[in-house]
Amino acid sequence: MTHTDAVDVLNTIYGYDAFRGQQADIINSVIDGNDALVLMPTGGGKSLCYQIPSLVRSGVGVVVSPLIALMQDQVDALRALNLNAQFINSTLDAESVRSIEADLRQGTVDVLYVAPERLLMPSTLALLDELEVALFAIDEAHCVSAWGHDFRPEYMGLSVLAERYPAVPRIALTATADRRTREEIAKNLDLVHAQHFVSSFDRPNIRYLIRESQSSREELWRFIKAFHPEDSGIVYCLSRKKVDDTAAWLEKKGRVALPYHARMSARDREQNQNRFLREDNVIIVATIAFGMGIDKPDVRFVAHLNLPKSVEAYYQETGRAGRDGEPANAWMSYGLQDVITLRQMMQQSSADEQHKRVESHKLDAMLSLAEMTACRRQWILDYFDEPGSDACGNCDNCLTPPETYDATEAAQKAMSCVYRTGQRFGVNYLIDVLQGKSTDRIVQFGHDQLSTFGIGADIAPTDWRGVFRQLIAHNFLAVDLEGHGSVKLTEQARPVLRGEQSLQFRRQLATVKPKRQRSARARAPVSIAASDQPLWDALRSLRKDLADEASVPAYVVFTDATLADMVQKRPGSLEEMSMVSGVGDHKLERYGVEFLAVVEQFEAEIDGV
Repeated sequence: MTHTDAVDVLNTIYGYDAFRGQQADIINSVIDGNDALVLMPTGGGKSLCYQIPSLVRSGVGVVVSPLIALMQDQVDALRALNLNAQFINSTLDAESVRSIEADLRQGTVDVLYVAPERLLMPSTLALLDELEVALFAIDEAHCVSAWGHDFRPEYMGLSVLAERYPAVPRIALTATADRRTREEIAKNLDLVHAQHFVSSFDRPNIRYLIRESQSSREELWRFIKAFHPEDSGIVYCLSRKKVDDTAAWLEKKGRVALPYHARMSARDREQNQNRFLREDNVIIVATIAFGMGIDKPDVRFVAHLNLPKSVEAYYQETGRAGRDGEPANAWMSYGLQDVITLRQMMQQSSADEQHKRVESHKLDAMLSLAEMTACRRQWILDYFDEPGSDACGNCDNCLTPPETYDATEAAQKAMSCVYRTGQRFGVNYLIDVLQGKSTDRIVQFGHDQLSTFGIGADIAPTDWRGVFRQLIAHNFLAVDLEGHGSVKLTEQARPVLRGEQSLQFRRQLATVKPKRQRSARARAPVSIAASDQPLWDALRSLRKDLADEASVPAYVVFTDATLADMVQKRPGSLEEMSMVSGVGDHKLERYGVEFLAVVEQFEAEIDGV
């Protein structure tokens, strides 16, 4: 299928009136045969930037996608628009692959999805040599950068596309890349002459909430119960064991919570992912193995029970909330052990020294974000080379400015205790010494005779943990290399110990219980009047039935935003239904009559007919 006008494709196939942001410029540039490097936040409409040129230009659009498990959902969404989208990967048998290859040779496929490993196979390259290719789209392009947070060596081979198909435009897309990562993407993919389209990284609909905690799981439950009692969400954990334990715990609390991690069978992972995509109100509890390319638009919250390794990882993972542009929460709880664990993992890594320095730099930045007292959104935008923004008024630090205090004396006591005990002990032991506890171990080592014994009795153990956490976070203390959790002084500690440098730390927060519980009824992404709630519920019910019948996620039929627009516009004819945002020609033909009947029945009941 080839169309001559991008706006016509947008209107008739996708059902939207106008492009957003830089979409039009990107699409027209690629249609003209130019290469492009696109940075656009999650939910900003990146997929249209290669799908529409694939339909306008002659030939098949080839999309490189890193995760096989996600191709099916992307293909389902395109097929729901009456487009011939296909994927070739290891899940298909030989006969299915041959059938798709035959369709490709006949020129009937609009968009083809392949993994980078599959694309670089000699047989796939030989097949592409026979075809007319409209473009190559390299999704999640940050995977090509060793400086990035999700480096995948197989992406390096994609530079062959420039050599082998110099006349075919290439578009690389990512939601997460600082300036250095962008430079590496351009270099490693041979996109040095590509035009860069850098959209704002701001996701104003997401509220960032970060807090230090000693009981993160309980606080997570209070947060979910108060603000997302029946919403879909993602909970990220650092370890697979914590994933399983947290999912089971949430199930006992009455929520549908499904685990997702690498030790599960591929079948179980796929089953849980499909339930998350296709059912309402499901929570997926996962390691970072989950999420890349997830298109579910109505994820209302993303929670982290551990500190991510980098700002890029944090931004990408939180970006899976609120893809529909409506309010969503990014909630995170972390503690001292997170800081220690990540430092140890980094030090014990088998990576070369250069890569370790990169990881250390990124972890330092993540810790700075977690411990900062100013606007978090402003800091994130500045990190991604988008300076000059004002304080957002919609993050925890803006809404409830944190209290700081002069921590110089406490820091000196803590670091003196580290030094006098021989820099061989962990935080819990050091706190016991500072508290003046005469444990058998402390007496055995003679540390009850030290000048630092008991000098911190006036500070609570939880507050001492906050002091140590921030000293480690800001590199005044380092975790040992042997993995026993002991801490040592760094060079940065000297000026503080000598009284030449003062420190301002965040005061430890008390546990705060949310005051208000939101309604557990299914909510639209826009304000729905109480009188319109029956119509909203009826439209969602019909959508679910149709999605179940087709074995696709509900949003593939219509998104919440489209249903909300139906509620607002109350179409009385198919012509009026075609004016609803997100209702293109094919979906109007396929679903229009049934959804129109629901609206008409609602109107008739109101009129008393």
